[in-house]
Amino acid sequence: MKRAAIYARFSTDLQDERSIEDQASLCRKYAERESLDVVAVFDDRARSGGSILGRDGLLALMDKARERSFDVIVVEALDRLSRDMEDLAGIHKRLSFLGIEIRAVHEGVVNTVLVGLRGLVGQLYREDNAHKVRRGQAGRVGKGLNAGGLTYGYEPVAGDPGKRSIVEAEAEIVRRIFREYVDGRTPRDIAHDLNAERITPPRGRAWNASTINGNMLRGNGILNNELYAGRLVWNKVRMVKDPDTGKRISRPNAESDWQATDVPDQAIVSRELFDAAQKRKKARSITNPNQQRRPRHILSGLLKCAACGAGMASNGKDPSGRIRIRCSAATESGICPDPKTFYLDTVEAAVLNGLTAELRHPEVIAEYVRTYHAERKRLTAEADRKRLRLERRLGELNREIDRLVDAIAKGQGDPAVLGPKSTLLDGERKKITAELAETAPTTEAVALHPAMLARYEEQLTRLQAALADGIRNGDTECSEAIRDLIETVTVFRDSTRAGGVQVEISGRLTALLGEQAYPNRVRGVWGKMVAEEGLEPPTQGL
Repeated sequence: MKRAAIYARFSTDLQDERSIEDQASLCRKYAERESLDVVAVFDDRARSGGSILGRDGLLALMDKARERSFDVIVVEALDRLSRDMEDLAGIHKRLSFLGIEIRAVHEGVVNTVLVGLRGLVGQLYREDNAHKVRRGQAGRVGKGLNAGGLTYGYEPVAGDPGKRSIVEAEAEIVRRIFREYVDGRTPRDIAHDLNAERITPPRGRAWNASTINGNMLRGNGILNNELYAGRLVWNKVRMVKDPDTGKRISRPNAESDWQATDVPDQAIVSRELFDAAQKRKKARSITNPNQQRRPRHILSGLLKCAACGAGMASNGKDPSGRIRIRCSAATESGICPDPKTFYLDTVEAAVLNGLTAELRHPEVIAEYVRTYHAERKRLTAEADRKRLRLERRLGELNREIDRLVDAIAKGQGDPAVLGPKSTLLDGERKKITAELAETAPTTEAVALHPAMLARYEEQLTRLQAALADGIRNGDTECSEAIRDLIETVTVFRDSTRAGGVQVEISGRLTALLGEQAYPNRVRGVWGKMVAEEGLEPPTQGL
């Protein structure tokens, strides 16, 4: 008797939990009829069939399949396994390789043809449902109803889908934000006060400047939300699923795709106040282009707070003119658990001393070479696969064109049909030939790029030369050299010494090797190091 595993799934938490038990019961009856011994049941509850990612039941089933724990998988229908053509085909391919059958109660033993048909039908069904949902949402917005999601200051009306009412306590906070912003206060200052007063934020653990200011392109944030002025705007963003992670990602839509409806009964602030806020936002967004392109300091945008992981930014100067830096979370919203203030020049010195010493450490060079070699092998393998695919297609085109030419020469077939087809294929052949000419020839991956160590020493020499003059004179060469090597710098307080600073540096391998080493411009983090201020050498190794 063959051993069987049952798999069941339902899509959303709006569906009946009994669906899993019903599917399993149906599969058990099928197993009895087919004389199968059910040895395991796997399920995924409230999980979309659009991706295999995040489906623990299916992943556990595939793990057990590799252990040959069963011989057959029974499902109610193939769309329970997946509604994505690529995923369903991949599951079938891997199970077939393991010698495990897939049987569907309503379709019987699954073969390649059935996988192709059901995969196509399942994906079309899923995509069609998405279009219908958006069409329904557009209709609701046209009637002034909520198309989904919660907005701070409002709550849904029970028993009346799509309707929402104003929550007066939250609405007063919205009015306060608009008034204070128009009166000249910054979003950061407003967020500070709201956190200090322990006012519950729309989401997350604290108010911050981005909650209030938002993103103009995406149309989010309290100051950008026209609903507060009595105008409902929908379709500012669309959600797409990353095929590699299964996560849904928002993408901004063009303003021409937005749909707007006037809802004066939903207004919390006056149109005049809303427009005044937009006018001030526009005025504040105008920045000198030179300031937009160039970092003000060597480590601008690279510093991180060790206590909370947030970025660090300048925070004024002391009486002697030394620049202080402080955790942005502490400055923006006051929520850093251990906010510390450091001197920027102290941190820069720790980073620069640590960087020059640690980059010459043998373990760093060894890791650097290992990562380089792994990436070179990957790029070489990708180039080989691409060239092989192009050469195979070129051979097919040559044979097909030869057959068409022979047929025309022998008077077989209509030249008016065969001629244009031959011309079309020849165009594709020329395109592939040109692409092959641009593709680097297949070569063995070398263990060490000839210029690698020379490039390494050159970069370090450039760094040291830049430090000698650049730090004192504010030369941009110094900043470029440092930023070329560093990914992030995490700043710690050294509790063993008064005023002591520790930094953890994460660097970029690609910058050390140069663009020619990695034609795809892969930016890999090659390792971490710790540098302490005031020690010679700055620290021990990795």
